[in-house]
Amino acid sequence: MSGKTYILDTNIIIYLSQEKIRISDFATKGDSLCLSIITYMESLGYQFKSKEEEIIVNTLCDSCDIINLTKQITEKTIEISKQFKIKLPDAIIAASALISNAVLITANVKDFKMIDGISIVNPIPDK
Repeated sequence: MSGKTYILDTNIIIYLSQEKIRISDFATKGDSLCLSIITYMESLGYQFKSKEEEIIVNTLCDSCDIINLTKQITEKTIEISKQFKIKLPDAIIAASALISNAVLITANVKDFKMIDGISIVNPIPDK
């Protein structure tokens, strides 16, 4: 693919499943959508309001590439954790985005904005 690579935060998967946003709000044809293994686990472990929402989340997750933990991502996670007061899942998501040269799509910009070099897009402007 010749487009951009986006890594979706867990809140984005939930917002997509609830139709609060659309993929077209941040991506175009040819872009690659990815999930950190943490986002994948958090999304599928979410307490869904309905079976339909669970099916939508499963379908969304299945349509994304999964970024597994590698030694490089693990080392970057440790570096981020040492430098910033950040939850481990967020540090893994940030490290996955940085190592993959991906733009992080999140509504929780404040959780990540202090990390040098990370590119962030918030598709929900009022968040």
